[in-house]
Amino acid sequence: MNRNIVSLLFYAILILALFSVTDIASTGGFRSTGDTASAKQSSTIYYVRPDGGSCEQCTGLVNAPYPGSGTNRPCAWDHPFRALPPGSEPRIRGGDTLIIAPGSFMMGYGAPGADNCDSDYPWGCFMAAIPSGPDPSHPTRILGAGWDSGCSNAAELWGTERTNLIINLTDASNVEIACLEITDHSGCVEFHTGGLTCERDTFPFGAWAVRGIYAEDSANVYLHDLNIHGLAAAGVHAGRLTDWTVENVRIAGNGWVGWDGDIDGDDANSGTMLYRRWTVEWNGCGETYPGGQPTGCWGQEAGGYGDGVGTGETGGHWIIESSKFLHNTSDGLDLLYARIPGSSIEIRRTIAEGNDGQQIKTTGPVLIENSIIVGNCGFFDGQLRWPPARCPARHRSL
Repeated sequence: MNRNIVSLLFYAILILALFSVTDIASTGGFRSTGDTASAKQSSTIYYVRPDGGSCEQCTGLVNAPYPGSGTNRPCAWDHPFRALPPGSEPRIRGGDTLIIAPGSFMMGYGAPGADNCDSDYPWGCFMAAIPSGPDPSHPTRILGAGWDSGCSNAAELWGTERTNLIINLTDASNVEIACLEITDHSGCVEFHTGGLTCERDTFPFGAWAVRGIYAEDSANVYLHDLNIHGLAAAGVHAGRLTDWTVENVRIAGNGWVGWDGDIDGDDANSGTMLYRRWTVEWNGCGETYPGGQPTGCWGQEAGGYGDGVGTGETGGHWIIESSKFLHNTSDGLDLLYARIPGSSIEIRRTIAEGNDGQQIKTTGPVLIENSIIVGNCGFFDGQLRWPPARCPARHRSL
């Protein structure tokens, strides 16, 4: 064979081999599968903004206002319920993204998209569960606009008419939620014994919600840049979680508890439970509306609860870094029930002070370093407290 032809064939084979190696290296040693490509291609971005329209008026696929007439127009929806309607199937699919513009969105009976809700039981008027993403690399995302640029003006989702919850993570895995304010517009506290109790008997019940976020049987969830405050009972009520990450989240002024890990049935979490820059404060207190100031703080001796963070029996590797547990009306951080074999706790660069119980409770293998733990359980003496505070000797710092 001609030597030039042989040389050309050799270099062609060499180039093909180099392309093959590059392709393998770029996919971490494995070629991209059709499933992965399909997951990327099938995801869709939807938009919500206060001047959007209904599902009949707008496609939800364009970040633009409803022009005022016509159907199926290229514009945003007007409410998160359009994407996740109460009592119905979600209109978004696993792996999709919903971006919510700045504004105030009432969540509950009477809101746009709440057509399936009934005044006889408005507590059941909450968003459909967020559909799971296809895998951890392709999460379903519920994001406030600005989530990627500092989140300076988060959208407000506020619960009303005794709705049980605002964000629904039941059986939801591979999900990201970011850049939202989650609250209600009432200073009432559910079952309060000191004059702040919420109306539960006669409709209308008022502009209050029981919980901010509810989750069960949920894995690979990323919560960040959230302000969860002023709910009548709990900021977050969540159990049977696996591999959650929580960053830049504030949970404050919720009437019974900040983060309640004790749900019906088994509560146990597993995997890595990672919390960074997590502020948990003033739980066990109401929060004035407007104003956002603590009021009517109460603890277990008055019939309330008051933990900043509490769980049922749980496992998991808990990592808490650069966080604050302040001025809760019972324990600040209670991980005493992290008792399942293999569980462990690491706490770094964290402050716990002014909680009306113990500042931090732990069990099992524990590492605490570079942290400040101040046993000032008398913080509430003479302040905002129903009944007046007391400081038993058993309330040790750690």
